[in-house]
Amino acid sequence: MKRILLFLGLSATVSAIAQQKDTTDLLPVEVKAIRAGAMAPFAKTNLSKKEIQKQNLGQDLPFLLNQTPSVVVNSDAGNGVGYTGIRIRGTDATRINVTINGVPFNDPESNGSFFVDLPDLVSSASNIQIQRGVGTSTNGSGSFGGTIILNTNEANKEAYAESNNSFGSFNTLKNTLRVGSGLLNNRFTADLRLSQVKSDGYIDRAKSRLQSFYFSTAYLANNTTIRFNTFSGKEKTYQAWNGVSEDDLKTRRTYNSAGTDRPGSPYENETDNYQQDHYQLFFTQKLSPRLTFNTGLFYVKGQGYYEQYKANQKYSSYGLSSLVYGGTTVSRTDLIRQLWLDNDFYGDIFSLLYSHHNTELTIGGAVTNYLGGHSGKIIWAKNGLPNDNLTWYSNDALKNDVSVYAKWQQALSSRFRFFTDLQVRNVAYDLHGFRYNPQLNIAQQYRFFNPKAGFTYSSHNWTAFASYALANKEPNRDDFEASVNEQPKPERLHDVEVGIEQKSRKASVGATFYYMKYKNQLVLTGKINDVGAYTRTNIENSYRMGVELQGGAELASWLKASANLTLSRNKVKGFREFFDDYDNGGQGTKLYNETDISFSPAITGAATVTATPLAHFTVDLLSKYVGKQYLDNTSSESRKLNPYFTEDVRLAYAIQKGVLKNADLIFQVNNVLNKKYEPNGYTYSYVSSAALVTENYYFPMAGTNWMVGLNLRF
Repeated sequence: MKRILLFLGLSATVSAIAQQKDTTDLLPVEVKAIRAGAMAPFAKTNLSKKEIQKQNLGQDLPFLLNQTPSVVVNSDAGNGVGYTGIRIRGTDATRINVTINGVPFNDPESNGSFFVDLPDLVSSASNIQIQRGVGTSTNGSGSFGGTIILNTNEANKEAYAESNNSFGSFNTLKNTLRVGSGLLNNRFTADLRLSQVKSDGYIDRAKSRLQSFYFSTAYLANNTTIRFNTFSGKEKTYQAWNGVSEDDLKTRRTYNSAGTDRPGSPYENETDNYQQDHYQLFFTQKLSPRLTFNTGLFYVKGQGYYEQYKANQKYSSYGLSSLVYGGTTVSRTDLIRQLWLDNDFYGDIFSLLYSHHNTELTIGGAVTNYLGGHSGKIIWAKNGLPNDNLTWYSNDALKNDVSVYAKWQQALSSRFRFFTDLQVRNVAYDLHGFRYNPQLNIAQQYRFFNPKAGFTYSSHNWTAFASYALANKEPNRDDFEASVNEQPKPERLHDVEVGIEQKSRKASVGATFYYMKYKNQLVLTGKINDVGAYTRTNIENSYRMGVELQGGAELASWLKASANLTLSRNKVKGFREFFDDYDNGGQGTKLYNETDISFSPAITGAATVTATPLAHFTVDLLSKYVGKQYLDNTSSESRKLNPYFTEDVRLAYAIQKGVLKNADLIFQVNNVLNKKYEPNGYTYSYVSSAALVTENYYFPMAGTNWMVGLNLRF
């Protein structure tokens, strides 16, 4: 109870203490078109470059957002390096829209965002905005609970060289080198970043070897801007996505079953390998003092595979004939396989901005195409291979996405602003088979209309807003691998947001109420599709309802405090669970009247206390609380993640001397209380010997661990 009162007493974010003047006008047009301004009637949090750099010691992007409202993060390796995940208001990454400079980043097939593909991207980010709820219209996959907007297109007027290095627990190492030309001849600029991140991970063998680069050059004139970006990431991570069983969690929390199919020691190359290259070309033209046009061409190339050692596999499962040796038929073998993805994603984003006095109008959109090639290869078999045809499946997926939006913000008076946002989006799938169902072809098209409207009222130090938004979202590729008669329906969300905030020079407090009503939300029910895989099923009615409290205060010239607290109710109505019946064959079912939505804690909160006891020296105490979460939608106490409270401590010392523009020495201890906790997991149940058996798997996080960083800027 004390923890809840602590969050209430401090209630909001540090940056909200004296909410800085809105910097939307300083943003590049491609980002400004989709970003919510200070007066937009939506719940949002902005992180500045300084706030990002302070936290950037090598952990992935989700962990840098951990202190923002309604966020829960997790990590396969247990220490925030490698594969990581994020949920906003309980909404998973497949429903969170992510853009980089306005360009869609979500994988078009799964709709997820794999930040491991672009390690250390945050070192090139100048600011990040997190929108909660549907938010404003954006480019790419539908925002269905959250939006993350990253901007890297800043113009550094002065030349610089920067070296950022950190080292810590689990042999975690991050090296970043950044250089910039500054503004040459008052027209040209170029920036380069080289990065590597290594970690052995908390979980056994959960190693990560990550590399990336970022290069940007721009021509800046009074009315014309041309910018070219290219950046790339290459990752090699040992698989840790099996989780730890409930029994193992008690005695060997770091156990990793990946690679243990091989007799003896685990297979050393049970790894995920992927490279993703990005190219962006932006052109901005100021047509008049009131009118600005922007367009951005982009191309993303991805290619990679994950490798597995599989024991006692049937040749027939891979479309291969059994082997005959001396009259003996061999139908099974140990083998090593690679599952490949070769994809191309390209398109154009565009916007036209009109601004005059009290009116701001934006017309924009995106046209994108995705080509995904899926294939499986056998590279070795213990008992040999019957022929040279080592590819056992190969199928393609195509996706076309066209969207157009119009946003209008009108100041009706000095205190009252009206906002409306209309988007039309057309999505077309053309899927040529699946791994386990190669003969299934899908041609599906969706046309969505996503309207939004709201108002903002401001007077003196008070601001209030209210908005309504309708969002629609297409199914993921895997959802279509079902019978022709049981194809998934698109999801729909009605989102109502009401907020109020009071700000003064030294304090702020705010609250946002939200109600998010879903229709046909796709969730895992335990149901098996035609090829024996667990598939997501549409649920007719479900909702999220909650209040987000935020606030902060300057308690003394040397002491600041801030916090946020989310109290929510997340429910599924009429949920039907499916479970395998090994006694009688087939599946059994159980109907629930109203249950909690999985991975949706009723309470989340974060608090930050910042002390500056000496000049240039700061101490941050970072607290995080996440309430109980259920692993599925049954609200079963035997299938849950326990609540947890963690505390981190960060010490930072900054100096400026001689040629050093800035030098920061940062020491951070995570989980100082050595809390054993698991923010993620999965479950499945079955009937055996007339009893219902439930097996839970968890992704545990590291106990007390540390990182030390030295950042030098010349």
